[in-house]
This record gives sequence, C-alpha cells and structure tokens, in this order.
Amino acid sequence: MRLGLRLLQERTKSDSFWWPYIANLPETFTVPIFFPGEDIKNLQYAPLLHQINKRCRFLLEFEKEVKQKLGNVPSGDHPFCGQDVHSSSLGWAMSAASSRAFRLHGEIPMLLPLVDMCNHSFSPNARIVQVGDVDSPDMSVKVVAETQIDQNAAVTLNYGCYPNDFYLLDYGFVVTSNPYDQVELSYDGNLLDAASMAAGVTSPNFSTPAKWQQDILSQLNLHGEGAILKVSLGGPDVVDGRLLAALRVLLAADPVTVGKHDLKTLMSLSNNAPLGPTVEASALRTVLALCAIALQHFHTKIMEDQAILKGEPPLTTELAVQFRLQKKLMLVDVMQNLSRRIKTLPAEKSAVEDNILG
Repeated sequence: MRLGLRLLQERTKSDSFWWPYIANLPETFTVPIFFPGEDIKNLQYAPLLHQINKRCRFLLEFEKEVKQKLGNVPSGDHPFCGQDVHSSSLGWAMSAASSRAFRLHGEIPMLLPLVDMCNHSFSPNARIVQVGDVDSPDMSVKVVAETQIDQNAAVTLNYGCYPNDFYLLDYGFVVTSNPYDQVELSYDGNLLDAASMAAGVTSPNFSTPAKWQQDILSQLNLHGEGAILKVSLGGPDVVDGRLLAALRVLLAADPVTVGKHDLKTLMSLSNNAPLGPTVEASALRTVLALCAIALQHFHTKIMEDQAILKGEPPLTTELAVQFRLQKKLMLVDVMQNLSRRIKTLPAEKSAVEDNILG
C-alpha cells in the first residue's frame, strides 16, 4: 500500500517524471476486489472469499484513516494536490502495485517500467538480474534472455511458484493446469470422522486421539495451543505432509511401530507405507473422501463450468469460473493419483475409492 500511495501521488502531478509510465497503466484491474458481487460468489471458494473480504475491509478502513490524516493539511501541502482519495482510487493503486511490483534481493517491492510488461510462465524464456545492492545509487535491473526468443513472441518471467489464489488476488489471472495449485482445508477431527466413515474406514475416533497420538499431533502443530490447523490438498506434495502424518498416526494402533519413524518419514508420500499397507490404504482412502467432500462444497459441476466458459462470458465471470474449475480439476487429479497408489499396495483393495471417484 505504501508503494501504491506513492504511485497515486505521482498520478496527481501533471509534470511527474513517471507520467509516461502511469499513463500506460490499466485504468481498471481484473483482481477480485473489483469483481461484481455475482462473480465474487461465482468463485465458490471460502478461503479466497475470506481474503477478498479482508482486502475490501482494509481499503474501507484505510480510506477513513487517510481522510482523517488529510483533513487538516493546508492545500499547498496536500500530498495528492488536493484530489480526493477514496477506496476506489486506493484499490486501483494497491492493485497496480500488487500486480506489477517485483521483490528483488533486498525484498523491497519495486515498480520496474517495461520489465513489468513481461508475462508469467513456469518455463520462462527470460530472468531478472539485479546488479548492485538496493541502497546503491548504481543499482540496475536487467531482463536477460535465457534462450532464443522469436520475433513477436512474449517475453516471460516466472512470477513465483504459487497457487491460483495468489495469481488471481494479486495479478488478476488464473493459470490453467497449475502444478502448484492447492485446496485449503481446516484440520478438524469431526471432518476426518466424516471422511473416514464415507471411505468405509474402521478407525479410532479422530476427534479423541490417545495421549501418545496427541503428543505427535502437537509436534506436527495440529494440536494444542497455537496449533496451525490449515492444511492443503494438491501442489507438488499432493497431500499436505502434516495431514498425511496425522492420518497415519491416528489410524495406527501401535505406538511402538509409529515411534520407529521420524516425522519427516511420516509426512512423506514418497515413502512407501511406513506404517504398513493397511494403515496406508486407510489413510489414502480418507484423503480420497476429503477430496470428495471438498468437491461437494462447489455448487456447480465440472461440465457446467466448461459449458459456461464455452459461452464466452464477461471477463470477470470467466476468471471466476476458470478459478473454481481449476480447483476441481486439481482435486480430481489428486484422487486419481491416490487411487493409483492404493492399487499398488499389497493389502486387499476396497472398492471405496472407485465409489468416491464415480
């Protein structure tokens, strides 16, 4: 916001050195804080809706603070040349900064004219090189090609390996088939109970773990005061390591066997059934059921979303529908991945994962 305020200040000066740059900035941005109310609902994803509401509340509160600060400033000293500063202009400034600023080695956000016209790609054809320290007057920033770039081809940079929530909130676009996309869940014993029942898993009550299980959950920061209960499905790890370890531990009956493994092993999906195939199959089936429950929280089905997109809806509607569609497709990919893993386990396979996927 500090960078956005500086941008807003320069926009009020007709003789600003930065005016040629500012004049080429978009008049509006496609970030969700500017979505019509119906398209905010179309996102159908509570964690993102929470962030949008949080940003909108911040802008409204910050508008009051700015107006209070400027209330008694003489017109000659007015930092915005007497122009009114309101939530819409503050939202424009914040969106301009969030969608175009770079954080380089000094971790200070910078607006870099021309450089910020490069598009995003996880396989970029260029990179940013910073020469000198941030505080040095000779510091320079360059875009260096990583490969031969064809004429008229886009110059691309990697904005970072993030889920689509980040790209839509800060940049106003959605990456299709994003390998880093995730769905957030709240670690909750009652939810796990429901998932295990749906999966046909006979297990101890997830809501009342034994003392030795509580101790391990505390080490995973999923139990006790100050616990961080946000877990995720998807991304490079497929299943959040803390969630996977918790399920394995809660489904295990023998603390001695569990104690033979460190947390890193219990959190890794790459380790083949550290507590045995029976526990592993039950844990993965529970995750399958969690995916199914997460899918049910979306009000539309994949085919409905695809039909809407084929109808060429307005841009904000397209972004909202594409966002929720990518979440669903990611969950389906996770379910297929886990189903393949279950089928490779030596224990007898239940048909529950087929029922869930069906």
